[in-house]
Amino acid sequence: MRIIAGSHRGRHLCGPQGTTLRPTSDKVREALFSILGARVSGRRFLDLYAGTGAVGIEAISRGATAVTFVECDSRALQVLRKNLAACGFEDHAQVRVGRTENFLARPDWWDGPYGVVFADPPYADTQAIETVRIVWATELLAEDGVMVIEQDARAVLPPSVAGAALIRRYLYGDTALFLYGAAPRPGGSA
Repeated sequence: MRIIAGSHRGRHLCGPQGTTLRPTSDKVREALFSILGARVSGRRFLDLYAGTGAVGIEAISRGATAVTFVECDSRALQVLRKNLAACGFEDHAQVRVGRTENFLARPDWWDGPYGVVFADPPYADTQAIETVRIVWATELLAEDGVMVIEQDARAVLPPSVAGAALIRRYLYGDTALFLYGAAPRPGGSA
């Protein structure tokens, strides 16, 4: 695993050993940040189900002002913290230890609003849809923010959830990225 672009391009990151983690591949991370483009630089970024932290660390390397990482697995947290330290990104990171559902229920833990929310819940976990609903029903996301959910390529997520509209589904081998943005208002534009 490595950082694809930005200030720390090419830096290698520690990966999981002996865990059930499924880090976002370099190929999918590269595609993700190509999709997000200028939405990252100068914005706050939320990495839910952060695992090794590779996605959020890539966001910092590409100019995100700050990243909040949410993770509950103790072994993943060790790797995440090691990766942040190796890159010198501790000052740009807030690590929240706990389940994503608990984080979403605790506005006092949020450092938002966030310009980008990325969620990589366990594949085949129905929590993904609930996460979209919660994010759009709260003050967590900036008005012009977007949310990306990574899932198995066979996953089907709804075209709209709680004010969020599926902008596009991207396929990369056995991985799908679902990009959600604000649903267009009736009789107007988004």
